[in-house]
Amino acid sequence: MSETLEFTGTDPFTGEPLRFWVADGVVSTEPLAADATVEGGWIVPGLVDAHNHVGIAPGLGVTIEQARGLARKDLRAGTMLIREVGSPVDTHPLDADVHGPRFVRSGKHIARPKRYLRDYGVELDDPDQLAAEVATQARAGDGWVKLVGDWIDRDLGDLAPLWTRDQLEAAVAAAHDNGARITAHVFGADALPDIVGAGFDSIEHGTGLDEDLIDEMVRRDIALVPTLIQLETFPDIAAGADRFPKYKANMLALHAGRRDVFAQAREAGVRIYAGTDAGGTITHGRIVDEIESLAGIGLSPLEALTAASTAPRAWLGVPGIEHGARADFLVLDADPAQDLSTLRRPTHLICGGAKVA
Repeated sequence: MSETLEFTGTDPFTGEPLRFWVADGVVSTEPLAADATVEGGWIVPGLVDAHNHVGIAPGLGVTIEQARGLARKDLRAGTMLIREVGSPVDTHPLDADVHGPRFVRSGKHIARPKRYLRDYGVELDDPDQLAAEVATQARAGDGWVKLVGDWIDRDLGDLAPLWTRDQLEAAVAAAHDNGARITAHVFGADALPDIVGAGFDSIEHGTGLDEDLIDEMVRRDIALVPTLIQLETFPDIAAGADRFPKYKANMLALHAGRRDVFAQAREAGVRIYAGTDAGGTITHGRIVDEIESLAGIGLSPLEALTAASTAPRAWLGVPGIEHGARADFLVLDADPAQDLSTLRRPTHLICGGAKVA
């Protein structure tokens, strides 16, 4: 049996004192006989990366052991809950790592032939099969489905939708009928009216949003995961797209307007969560970069911290520091609600009740 630890400190979200015990990997708010006490500091539930792909790396072909290593890199940065929104490899074996991050997954990405990154997901020749494939991927995941809402259409030379409104509405119904929520990758503007109107549960990226769509997202309670550090790659994407001048100009315009779009979404009351889009071009272990980027679009340090800890945990149905919950938290040497940089130097990382080096 592992040792029992007592933790005392401060809750940065409320300013109230915290006191709890950890035994056998679980939090107890009822007193236990402790082998040791960790006193002082600010205690934050384990960070959440709400858009992450441990099953993706440059070149594809990721093995479970490689995915395990990527998850550990995220863990060392404080990420203890990952929403994996699409992966070509089934990462469910990682659930056996009791001292690794927890996962909430989509199945594979759903796209059309030549309308997404090759071999990343399922490519449907018949778009009317979207609802059936959504049902399949809902059963393969942990309560989420991810589809590609827009991508470059080389015939048009610009971003364009992959699906019709009827197909999207059928996809939403199929996801919900199978006990899953559904999200979509969307960079541009043209696909968003039908995706928002069809009642998706969240939007990934969302750089093409406008005032009316933002208001509709608030009305429908559609969440947004902007993946701000991923959006910093748009100029590089544009630089390699000289063959498609409309697409190049569009990507540069989306990049230029991104902060105003997300500041407006935040002001309107859209629920915004931190997600790095790690995997592929974005390296793992960058959750604090994303949190600090959220502060750059107008969120206070406390709001940015909330968007990467307590709020996405409630959204994903995974408890934080509560009686009976898995013991996943950070102990910090300064108040992160005042200084987000303290997240880069935790004095203790506790995952599954164990100390992380």
